[in-house]
Amino acid sequence: MTKIVRYATRDQTTHVGVLDGTALRAMGTDSISNLLQLRVAEIRSLVESTTTSPAFDIGTVSLLPPVDGLTEVWASGVTYKRSRDARVEESVVQDVYDRVYGATRPELFFKSAAWRVVSDGSPVAIRIDSLLNVPEPELVLILNCHAEIVGYAVGNDMSSRSIEGENPLYLPQAKIYNGAFALSSGIRPAWELGGPAGLDRQLMIKMDVTRDGVGVWRGETTTGSFTRRFAELVEHLFRCYTLPDGALLSTGTGIVPGLDFTTLPGDVVSIEIPEVGTLMNCVTTAGGQTQSDGDLVPFANAKK
Repeated sequence: MTKIVRYATRDQTTHVGVLDGTALRAMGTDSISNLLQLRVAEIRSLVESTTTSPAFDIGTVSLLPPVDGLTEVWASGVTYKRSRDARVEESVVQDVYDRVYGATRPELFFKSAAWRVVSDGSPVAIRIDSLLNVPEPELVLILNCHAEIVGYAVGNDMSSRSIEGENPLYLPQAKIYNGAFALSSGIRPAWELGGPAGLDRQLMIKMDVTRDGVGVWRGETTTGSFTRRFAELVEHLFRCYTLPDGALLSTGTGIVPGLDFTTLPGDVVSIEIPEVGTLMNCVTTAGGQTQSDGDLVPFANAKK
């Protein structure tokens, strides 16, 4: 499975490469944001040209979230019936979700700056001022500045259900905070799954949550339950809005636990979209990433 990755070498410089199994080959650019200024055909040519480049082992570098620079992360909501039902269940203002579910205009909202995104193996967070918090496994569209789908990744849109449920106008606080968005470490090229217009197949999405090594929640869905078209979401995102370094668009979730479940610090969230990738993160509380030695380190993913 070919993936476009962003990685750091031992001298702490960042690069972009193509990963095939454990073999990594450098591309002709040092940032994802620069890559997303190109057309899909140009990106594909760059990816395919790496087959003649020297390969080195993935174990010699550190993989980083494949987003940087001024690339923005956006998300969409109420794109699956299960999401609509869950929002109605949790909210004191229920009809707003019914209305957007069937509306022509989709729900789109800003989710994260590139530097706040965490990747596979890093902690995600829950807010200390929310009593009900859940991970939301989502297929993420990687979009260039020309509104073409370059590829796909696995996303975790951490959400504070009690905050959004209290008032829909609290959505930014329920969705945007330290550790609120995780992204798999590789981008699966769009041309391998259907092309820049969208998928030509249904994808399985699975999520498992474990606590002290024991499974406490499991769910799955497919993109066949997605109630909109990817092109529709992309068109609305780029309508009257310029994204010179492209964007990531998380497409909403069809997997939402019931109101009797909340994630807790120490839980491990594992998400898999078999044809795209995997994502695993431990849950902590918002404010910073807590390492095993207890030190507090900042969220950092700045373009270098």
